[in-house]
Amino acid sequence: MASFTELVESSNHHHHEKINIETVNNIEITSSSSSAAAPAAPASSSSRYENQKRRDWNTFGQYLRNHRPPLTLSRCSGAHVLEFLRYLDQFGKTKVHTPMCPFYGHPNPPAPCPCPLKQAWGSLDALVGRLRAAYEENGGKPEMNPFGARAVRLYLREVRDLQSKARGVSYEKKKKRKRPPPPPPPQQLSTSVQLPLSSPPLSGKGALPFEF
Repeated sequence: MASFTELVESSNHHHHEKINIETVNNIEITSSSSSAAAPAAPASSSSRYENQKRRDWNTFGQYLRNHRPPLTLSRCSGAHVLEFLRYLDQFGKTKVHTPMCPFYGHPNPPAPCPCPLKQAWGSLDALVGRLRAAYEENGGKPEMNPFGARAVRLYLREVRDLQSKARGVSYEKKKKRKRPPPPPPPQQLSTSVQLPLSSPPLSGKGALPFEF
């Protein structure tokens, strides 16, 4: 996976410190390239995931330090996570059409338009998942995890629905068709006569139980 090392200035209150956002520029790549690339070995895939998660965590930590006033992780809430996700939109590469755009709902616009570029829903959803795991790996309590807050889940759902309508694409997971059960094996017709296990009782004087 390609990695980006571009440095951009933080936009919080005209602060002049630079924040390393290689993860920010890379999260668009993360969700799109994973489906296009050939499947790799499990160990390699796990290593890439861990590296990406570490870069995401470092980027979020820099964002908290550049925040005005600066925030500590213990004071971070779901509202701060939402601020971070909205902040990332300025580095997005996904065209999201507005309702007034003639290409609203068009999956393949035939011409350019001035609609804004934003982070794709799939990228944000994957990013939140990695940060949620990193938070607990770095000592955070699961019940206090701001990345699992209800407000964050609702925001991601809202972004998904908005982008789905604006871009004319569906984010619904395709349900796997259930395989029909295999047909029962054909019953083999027996050509032999089934005889009773015990002989019928003899009646009368004859040896055979039939009447003539």
